[in-house]
Amino acid sequence: MEKRSLSIAGHRTSIALEPEFWAALGELAASRGQTMAGLIKSIDETRQTTNLSSAARLAVLKWYQDRAAASSAAE
Repeated sequence: MEKRSLSIAGHRTSIALEPEFWAALGELAASRGQTMAGLIKSIDETRQTTNLSSAARLAVLKWYQDRAAASSAAE
């Protein structure tokens, strides 16, 4: 687990995720033209779960699922 601290919505928070999820979040942020903090802020604002780390993992999962679906539709 890798713990990172950042500021979102004017308050400091920390998130602990596996390095693979941090890497995927970096790719997701880049694909949207966002900073990591901006991406985490948008995840925080739209999350359905009470845990930000879980919401971040679910955002990565959805991104990969959407990419796979788009790839399948293009075939």
